[in-house]
Amino acid sequence: MATDFKSIPVIDPGVREVVKQLDQACREAGFFYAKGHGIPETMVKEVRNITHKFFDLPYEEKLKIKMTPAAGYRGYQRIGENITKGVPDMDEAIDCYKELKQGMYGALGKPMEGCNQWPHYPPNFKELMEKYISLCTEVSRKIMRGIALALGGSPDEFEGERGGDAFWVMRLIGYPGASTANGKCTSENDIGCGAHTDYGLLTLVNQDENITALQVRNQAGEWISAPPIPGTFVCNIGDMLKILSNGLYESTLHRVINKSPTYRVCVAFFYEPNYDAAVEPLEVCVRKSSGIRKFENAVYGEHLVSKVQTNFVT
Repeated sequence: MATDFKSIPVIDPGVREVVKQLDQACREAGFFYAKGHGIPETMVKEVRNITHKFFDLPYEEKLKIKMTPAAGYRGYQRIGENITKGVPDMDEAIDCYKELKQGMYGALGKPMEGCNQWPHYPPNFKELMEKYISLCTEVSRKIMRGIALALGGSPDEFEGERGGDAFWVMRLIGYPGASTANGKCTSENDIGCGAHTDYGLLTLVNQDENITALQVRNQAGEWISAPPIPGTFVCNIGDMLKILSNGLYESTLHRVINKSPTYRVCVAFFYEPNYDAAVEPLEVCVRKSSGIRKFENAVYGEHLVSKVQTNFVT
């Protein structure tokens, strides 16, 4: 369960105490910074830069890859089309998912079937993003091995039927500056993304430098800023890991408010269970909870589809 934390810890996978640090961070905050992740900083910045270039395009150009249900909820969303708890968010985005072939998971997979819609401009957009996704997948898998050990399980707890064929989601998000979001300088009313938890196992956040917009809520209800730290990802755990840990780890509420006059880009990579995984508390976590099982099974694909169809208006 999240505590009254006042800051978010920085964890280096190269240090000997990493498993202990992961356990403490996931118990107390549900958020941490990961440094020493191995993805070149040049690529991390290039991903943000090319995303900026896309969002700089005229709307008519961006709408060439407009998100629709027929496209498996993949593609571009205009400002205000993403909904969090019934309220439109002040952001625009490209959503992409691990591609599902027709009939791959029967009725469970049908809403998410399709190929990602990548823009033709800027050049090399698709190639760069697919390489970045591959690297983020490997980083996430390594972090999840550490989290498995932190929970007292084997390093392979999140492989096999749970995550051996891990699904992924990537959302490239643009947040207008405070002075341009609605024509008024009232940034506290311009919620880039409303308070929410993430759907899956682990999120890697690649955010613009020099703009602090991400906020995390502690147990006391205070919003704690997660400023960008060069060379790191902001990481947080999601709803599926909350279930797997039997509530030992919490998926913490967070939101985005861009109070800067500068347009902000964030690239969020979400590492998920297998699409058809039946997620349930790990036995080792039930034992740590006095033998009390706190959650019922949840099929990840059903959870994802329910969130997508509720939050995304096309």
